[in-house]
Amino acid sequence: MTLIERLDLAPTVSLRDLLGGARTELTGSSSLTLTEYTEEILSSGFPGIRALPGRARRVRLDGYITRIIDRDFPNELGEKVRQPDLLRRWMRAYAAATATTTTMDKIRDAATAGQSTPAKTTALAYRTALERLFIVDPLDGWLPTNNHLKRLTQAPKHHLVDPALAAHLLGMTADKLLTGDGGPLALPRDGTLLGSLFESLAALSVRVFAQAADATVRHLRTQEGRQEIDMIVEDASGGVLALEVKLSATVEDRDVRHLSWLRAQLGEQVRDAAIITTGPQAYRRSDGIAVIPLALLGP
Repeated sequence: MTLIERLDLAPTVSLRDLLGGARTELTGSSSLTLTEYTEEILSSGFPGIRALPGRARRVRLDGYITRIIDRDFPNELGEKVRQPDLLRRWMRAYAAATATTTTMDKIRDAATAGQSTPAKTTALAYRTALERLFIVDPLDGWLPTNNHLKRLTQAPKHHLVDPALAAHLLGMTADKLLTGDGGPLALPRDGTLLGSLFESLAALSVRVFAQAADATVRHLRTQEGRQEIDMIVEDASGGVLALEVKLSATVEDRDVRHLSWLRAQLGEQVRDAAIITTGPQAYRRSDGIAVIPLALLGP
C-alpha cells in the first residue's frame, strides 16, 4: 500500500496534475513527523503485517522472508536452494544497497562476510527469480528517446518491494535509523540509511500513482555522477515530471540544483519538478520548483 492508503490520508497534490504541467500553486499541510515516517517505513505496506504490534510484526516479516527462501524461491527457480543462508545474506546485502546504484559485484561481495561467495551466475539467478516474485523491484535508468541528454547511465537503483523488508533484513529499529546508524553492511551511499529507506517509500507511492496516470518511472544519473535525479516520471507524449527525495523538512537552493539543470537541458519537456520531503507544508519556491510532503502526494 502507498503511504496515503496506509494512513487514510487526504492528499492535496496530484501527481497526474504535476505531470500535466499546469504548475499551479500548491496547498496543504501535514502533521507527520520524521519519527512517524520512520515508523511507517518499519510498519510495512502489507495489510496483513502492518496492523500487528511491533514484535509480532517483526516475527511475521521474518516468516515472510523465510517463506521466500524456503518455498517461493525454489518454486520459481525450479530447484532446491542449496545454500539458503547464502541467499539470505545476498538479500541482506541487496537491502543495504537500497536506493543506490551499487554494482551487483559489490552487493555480491558484501554478502560474503568472509564466507563462501556466490558465483556471478548464481547472484544473477537470485536477482532474476526475486524480480519475478516481485520482491526485488529495481528502478531502471532513464534514457530519453529524443536523445538530448548524453552520457546517462542505465544502471538500476535498487529497491525491495517494501522498505520494511529491507529494514528488517538489516536488523534496523526506529532508534537506530533516527540516530544515523548505517546498518551492518557498509555500501556506498549519499546520506543516511534512513534517507535511502524514505526514498524507497516515496518511490513505492510514486510508482503506483504513475501507473494510474499511464506513466513510467525511472531515475537519472550521468555517468560521472555529477547529476542525479531520484525519479523521472514520463508520460506517453514524452512529458517529464522530475522528482527528488529529501529526508529533511526544509529545502535549500543546493537541493534543487539538479532539477534546475534538467529544466535548463530539456526546457518545456519538463512539465514540472519537485522535492518530496518530510516537512509540514506544500508550496512552490520562487524558482517554480514544488516542495511536497510525501504525506500530501496522491494520484
